[in-house]
Amino acid sequence: MGDSLYIVHKNNIAPLLDNIDSYPGGVVIPLDKPYKWTSADAVRKIKFLSQRYFHKKNIKVGHAGTLDPLATGILLICLGKATKQAEALQAQQKEYIAEIELGATTPCFDMEKEIDQRYPFEHITREMVDQTIAKFVGEQDQIPPIFSAKLVDGTRAYEIARAGEQVEMKPSRITIYSIEVVEFELPRLVIKISCSKGTYIRSLARDIGFALGSGGYLTGLTRTASGGFHIKDALKIEDIDVLIKVNKK
Repeated sequence: MGDSLYIVHKNNIAPLLDNIDSYPGGVVIPLDKPYKWTSADAVRKIKFLSQRYFHKKNIKVGHAGTLDPLATGILLICLGKATKQAEALQAQQKEYIAEIELGATTPCFDMEKEIDQRYPFEHITREMVDQTIAKFVGEQDQIPPIFSAKLVDGTRAYEIARAGEQVEMKPSRITIYSIEVVEFELPRLVIKISCSKGTYIRSLARDIGFALGSGGYLTGLTRTASGGFHIKDALKIEDIDVLIKVNKK
């Protein structure tokens, strides 16, 4: 992606130059996305701050790899010509820490909707969990959630679902490189996942629950890495307020 791409790091926050054009490859800010913020919320906030800082209205700002509102962690914000690298950045391997509640399901596979069905979970053992998650490692087809931004005949799936219409979701080809148990105390399961782009961890939570002869839905999610970007280097929105503050001139 070239040496001209300027990467902002949490432990090396330096004032940006006054002119966005001083960064030929653009700027990438690894943001630790706040809980309940959409990815678009983060882009709008940083676009507003950067427009005031650089005294320029037409600054391009985008992100590489959407995060659901109930997720936190690495969201790569691209400024200027870095937006042209968004697709390449998005294509890189991802890492997540996911918290799953076993014994129940929701229509959206996370906590955005109420529980729609409950299942027994007392039969699940740690040995069962280890054996089951190992089967999910590798290349596979995954059915995305109906409440997702996937396009179905040109319309977002969640728009169709919220209108009460039936949505037929086509499988996506994904790769899960590794899964390991971080914590296990029924009905709570915490796992660490390394996977390809396009992987829906909400769908994985549901599928693991069903594979265990129960149900499962996502109760917490943090993206801890995206390509070479790690959560320890990510900036909070408060850091960006300082970094891209209103120019004193």
